Amino acid sequence: MQKSFIKNFDFLAISENRRLALGIMEAGLRAIDTEEVILKSVLLDGDILSIQGERFNLSLFEKIKVVGFGKSSPEAALALEKVLGSRISGGVVVGLSQVDCKYIETFVGTHPKPSEVNVLAGKRIYEIIKNSGEKDLIIVLVSGGGSALLCSGEDEYLQGSKLYDAFLGTGGTITEINTVRKHLSSFKGGGLAKIAYPATIVGLIFSDVPGDVFKDVASGPTYKDETTVADAENIITENNLGEFNLIETPKEYKYFEKVRNFVLVSNKIAVEAMAEKAQEFGFQAEIVSTDLYDEVGDALQKIFSFRTDNTVVLAAGEPRITVPKDAGKGGRNLHMGLSVIKEKYIDEDSVFISFASDGIDNSDAAGAIVDTDTIRGERDLNLDVNDYLERFDSYSFFHKIKDLIITNKTGANVSDLMILLTKKHQKHE
Repeated sequence: MQKSFIKNFDFLAISENRRLALGIMEAGLRAIDTEEVILKSVLLDGDILSIQGERFNLSLFEKIKVVGFGKSSPEAALALEKVLGSRISGGVVVGLSQVDCKYIETFVGTHPKPSEVNVLAGKRIYEIIKNSGEKDLIIVLVSGGGSALLCSGEDEYLQGSKLYDAFLGTGGTITEINTVRKHLSSFKGGGLAKIAYPATIVGLIFSDVPGDVFKDVASGPTYKDETTVADAENIITENNLGEFNLIETPKEYKYFEKVRNFVLVSNKIAVEAMAEKAQEFGFQAEIVSTDLYDEVGDALQKIFSFRTDNTVVLAAGEPRITVPKDAGKGGRNLHMGLSVIKEKYIDEDSVFISFASDGIDNSDAAGAIVDTDTIRGERDLNLDVNDYLERFDSYSFFHKIKDLIITNKTGANVSDLMILLTKKHQKHE
């Protein structure tokens, strides 16, 4: 029996179009399920470890260590133990969920801002990788949320918290904030590779960054960084972020000669899976973008410009909103859903879903489903969509209408995903 991700699927699926749209969402989440991805991508045959077709002879290594950070890391560590078992000599991962690993120590840290727990986990990761030799293999599980969860010390913890608070109201991009983060940390921007040198490093990347900028995932601990302190200073100045103590990232090529990074998950994989499911359902699939950084209004205009009958329009990214400090509950996805209602984009033939792939849109909901039933609920309850938008309290709006999508924490994180399904003559069940 296939794993089900949407906990309230049947409750929400009150029409054919809703059921189809939710089925497409399920396909996207299944394609990025951490355990399934690890078990399909990382294979062991005797002493030969194969990752996406590349082979590593484990008999050549004295120790195999595992470290990880990010929202997907606990589930990835658990799955990796199923593959490697007692071959793992030790390891540490920090994420947001508790798992029961036999060979790998696990920490439940904090996100989006770091904490003392993240610092403690970072110290353990440092101890594991620092004492490594040229005959050691270090498997690094890198996933979204790692920029906050991987913390090299007290100074980074304090500066990282300050940076997050200052950056939140700027509407800046993930690349911009991660450029600064790379220069606050001895781990990020290739720092982990330097600390682990001369060991062999295999990075397993679960990307949450729109597009193909994989070096920005968790601020790139296993990638050679091309940015400089001057780049970080420019971002700080342009956004009036305050004063920070910056350090340069490793630039010597020797630290990266024995590093291999494999991208196992990205939003493109999720979008392609959703497109395949849409076609299986008999729709034409249109992919607008997997790198959607536009303001919410512009992003929605792009998506809805592709709307035609019997078509599923798909997009992924992190549309930009500037959130006030006194904001209510709900994130980008719920805000987009409200904006769709305000702009009167929805007609009787369309269903729109925007959802956070980690299942947490600044709330316990992944997102919301929006169609004419939602609009009828708004009218029946006499709700003012403009009021909820102005207060950035989208969660409360959809909670009252009962159109929140609940997945719980998915253990995956590949940015936000959007679905616009249009099919005439939908009927209520």
